[in-house]
Amino acid sequence: MFNKQELTEKVMSAMDQLRPFLIDDGGDMELVEITDDAIVRVRLLGACSDCSMSMMTLKAGLEEAVKKVAPEVKAVEAVNIPTFA
Repeated sequence: MFNKQELTEKVMSAMDQLRPFLIDDGGDMELVEITDDAIVRVRLLGACSDCSMSMMTLKAGLEEAVKKVAPEVKAVEAVNIPTFA
């Protein structure tokens, strides 16, 4: 099991590193929750919520940054964009 408070701090730090790039493009993101099985859920805001590149930003950007500082995280998901299998 992981310490949710420590994990939240790590995730927020990773998000803060990416946030300036998102804001430059008119978007942002917020942490919604970290599930008990170590899945990080975020909400994409502004331009990020309907950008065609949102999934790439999420997976190649945020998920990679989060897993670098918190390898216990299994995945990063957005609660407000469709996922494609």
